[in-house]
Amino acid sequence: MARVFIGIGSNVGDRHEYVRLAQRGLGEMPGTRVKALSRIYETQSVGPIPQGEYLNAVAELETPLDPYDLLDGLEAIERETGRVPRDERVKWGPRTLDLDVLLYGNRVISSDELIVPHPLMHERWFVLKPLADIDPAVVHPLLEMTVGQLLIYVEQGEAKQLGQRC
Repeated sequence: MARVFIGIGSNVGDRHEYVRLAQRGLGEMPGTRVKALSRIYETQSVGPIPQGEYLNAVAELETPLDPYDLLDGLEAIERETGRVPRDERVKWGPRTLDLDVLLYGNRVISSDELIVPHPLMHERWFVLKPLADIDPAVVHPLLEMTVGQLLIYVEQGEAKQLGQRC
C-alpha cells in the first residue's frame, strides 16, 4: 500500500459540492482508503487567465493502485464533475475540479502523463498549507525538505529559489 497525497481544487460552479464529490470519489477507488483530509482553503487563482477564487484541499490516501491507475481514477472523478478532457483543456484555466498527485510515497516519476512529486508544489501555498495540515513532516523526495520547511520558504517568498535544486 502506498501513502499518497492528492491536491484538490475547484473554482467553477458549486465548488464546495465538487470538493465533496472528490473526497467521496477518492474513497471509492479500488482498495483505497482516505486516511486524512485537510481543511478547505479559499485562494486566489494562479496563472495568466483571470478567473474566480479556488477552494483547495489535500487528501491523504492509502492505496494499492499504481501511480498510473491512480491517475486514471482521478481523471474519472474529474470527468464526473464535467471537467473537459486533458487534451482539450486551457492550461491554468478555470475548472470544476482539479485532482493532482502531489506525492506518491517517496517515488520520483517523470513521464508525459505524470510527474511526481508535483513539479510546482514547492512554490504553492495553496498546496503546502493543506498538506502541512495533514503532515508537516512529509519529505519532498527531490528537495529533501519537509513540507513544513517548504511552507516557511513560500511564506517568506523564497520558494522559486528552491526550484533550482529540482
